[in-house]
Amino acid sequence: MKMTRFSTTPLALAAFLCTTAFAYNVSGTVKDEVGTPIQGANVTLVQKAKSTLTDAEGKFVLTDESIDAIHAQKAGLGYININDGVLDFSQNGNAPVKIRIFDMMGNQVLNHSLTGSGRLDLRQGVTAHGTYIARVRMGNAEQAVRFTASGSYSSAITGQKNSALYLIQQGKAGNLQVVANGFDSLNIYLPSLDTVLALTLKKSTAGSSPSSSPSSSSSGASSPSSSGASSPSSSAVSSSSSSATSLEPGEQTYAFGYALKNAPRKSAGCGKNSTLQKTRSVENGDRFEMKVNGEDREYFITLPKDYDNTKPHKVLFAMHCMGSNAEDFVHHNPDQDHPSPYYGQQKLDTKGEFIFVAPRGDTDGMPWSMNSDKDHKFIDQLITTINENYCVDTTRIFMTGFSFGAMVTNSMAQDMQHRLRAVAVYATADYNIYLPKNKGKPIAWMAVHGKRDGTCPYDKALTSALPRILKNNGPNGTDVSSEKPQEVGGSGHLCYDFKNVDPRFPVKWCSWNGEHQWTAYDNGNWQSTWVPEEAHKFFEQF
Repeated sequence: MKMTRFSTTPLALAAFLCTTAFAYNVSGTVKDEVGTPIQGANVTLVQKAKSTLTDAEGKFVLTDESIDAIHAQKAGLGYININDGVLDFSQNGNAPVKIRIFDMMGNQVLNHSLTGSGRLDLRQGVTAHGTYIARVRMGNAEQAVRFTASGSYSSAITGQKNSALYLIQQGKAGNLQVVANGFDSLNIYLPSLDTVLALTLKKSTAGSSPSSSPSSSSSGASSPSSSGASSPSSSAVSSSSSSATSLEPGEQTYAFGYALKNAPRKSAGCGKNSTLQKTRSVENGDRFEMKVNGEDREYFITLPKDYDNTKPHKVLFAMHCMGSNAEDFVHHNPDQDHPSPYYGQQKLDTKGEFIFVAPRGDTDGMPWSMNSDKDHKFIDQLITTINENYCVDTTRIFMTGFSFGAMVTNSMAQDMQHRLRAVAVYATADYNIYLPKNKGKPIAWMAVHGKRDGTCPYDKALTSALPRILKNNGPNGTDVSSEKPQEVGGSGHLCYDFKNVDPRFPVKWCSWNGEHQWTAYDNGNWQSTWVPEEAHKFFEQF
């Protein structure tokens, strides 16, 4: 067995990050004989008993990403084991094994390819103390692990010693049925369940028989150009899509912003049923896609259990960090990064007042853009879409995130003050992220940061991100950045509420004696974190 080594500082594995692979993906379009898209056609994969409806463009997607489905189709490709900072890998064959390591700011610090089976010492080559993401790819399978360069090697992958890598086989065959009012049914045989189809339905005529084949199709693992989600145009929309709501008696109005405890402003979606078409349901929510500037963007929505389309709801966006994805914040096995859904806020929403949203950034390298406004356009369009399809209080839309999720949240706070009422950032940074010119408007802002954070340095956030917010948050938009927060000295934490800001735009700075972790705690471990409660109280004051 050939053994290959390369250098790093000592590493200790902190957590296992799950990745997802498709078990099958059937997608395409349904049109009539003159090429007009057919909306609302029922497309069914018969053997899988799985159905979906076409969207306004006639598009559909049928896919299965479930872990059970993946494991049911697995063919043993090999395994990886990480223990004491050393990666062992074994495989059936001689496919290239690719290992890439990223720091938590998204910078790739190592790119290495191996063959066969062997051992890789991760304890040399990464030169700085901190947390990293290692992506190990073998054939069509990939695992991602997060580890910390700390010199302690007490555990293997959390909860398991060996993590098997499996080749995900394509679905082999199946029957597809398409039914739409006014058209003959279409029944076709699919030799592969990884297929993109262009289907044509014929107008229904007396005595006609169902069509037996698509007008054209192309096989392969190609993904659809758009999901089954209905979406607005690709241009960013900056209006609030809200209807007027009567003010509370004596409620004061302002040139910008709202009074504390203002009356809700109902969105255009109040009293209406959503026309969004989910691509699939997941535990605790639904998955959707929308096209923004030619790109398909993924997001998840979790509605209150007793959602009422006449009651205006608050909205919370949960922005994911590097090494995670949007679905991780909808449902996840509890760990220090995902103790409960949506950064712990769903558990605290005991009255069912919130609609929770988890958008997804790019999934490889840096999750959110560092040099363009594409994520701003995505979120701006997504807010409009949610306002138009659900009953939303447009004056109480919030956002929160950790690490890269905090960075993109802080970026949104620079030019989306007219759409976001307040944000909470956990371990934010002011670099490796697109930072637009601040519009000069105030926004309520809360930060949590560990004083020993070596990934997103505490002092950088204190002297850069915080003053940028304070420049606009004084009375009448004045600069109050001369005020400095009290900071924690020893153990525990200290939350400081700024005194000179406009009370309608509060600023809170929470420091704690910890490292790069959003679930800050004083005693014990992440399970006793105080952060969700503090953020919940911050949002509830509006």
